[in-house]
Amino acid sequence: MLSDPSTIPLSSRTLNHLADRIRAHRRQHRSRWRRLAPGRQALLALAHLRNGDTYTRLAAGFAVGVATAWRYVQEAIVLLAAAAEDLATAMRRIRRLAYAILDGTLIPIDRVADQKPHYSGKHKRHGMNVQVIADPAGRLVWASPALPGSTHDLTAARTHGIIDALTSADVMTFADKGYQGARGSVRTPFKRRRFRPKLSRRQKTVNRAHARIRARGERAIAT
Repeated sequence: MLSDPSTIPLSSRTLNHLADRIRAHRRQHRSRWRRLAPGRQALLALAHLRNGDTYTRLAAGFAVGVATAWRYVQEAIVLLAAAAEDLATAMRRIRRLAYAILDGTLIPIDRVADQKPHYSGKHKRHGMNVQVIADPAGRLVWASPALPGSTHDLTAARTHGIIDALTSADVMTFADKGYQGARGSVRTPFKRRRFRPKLSRRQKTVNRAHARIRARGERAIAT
């Protein structure tokens, strides 16, 4: 069998973080001997999550069974999910911001049996909708649980209670045209309509400034 070495575009800090969580989980449950050490299990899980390596390839590369590779990845996902903050906890930091940036992104997935709910007409592919809140510097503050890719950004934000939370905290939030109608503390660009086919010079200036602020949120999306 040929060996194909590859890289994972993540820092060693990420690997150590996940390995520490796996190590603590094993101590807590007094887990018996495992085929892979915590660091190797973390590497296997990150190879799947970041590079999309299949369970078959991971099993061959780490010299474990396919079922074992699947079990190791699922265990890592549960541990990572447990470490994530909920919106209420994140709002303690968000309400101290000068303003926030709200955006949605599509995380690509493989096709599934019931394809329609996961197909995004905007992106023309299957995926999951994740809502992201960034600070003024574009740093990731909070990411929502995933919803099927066909979910509109405004619907997703309302489903997660993001609009109400930001409004209650009185945090001015910049978002794109996909959040038109959100109201509350969410600010969106001016949009041309049937009765307003052209934007005024002032509205165009406001939209350009709005776009410059929102562009920083792309850094959080990339994170």
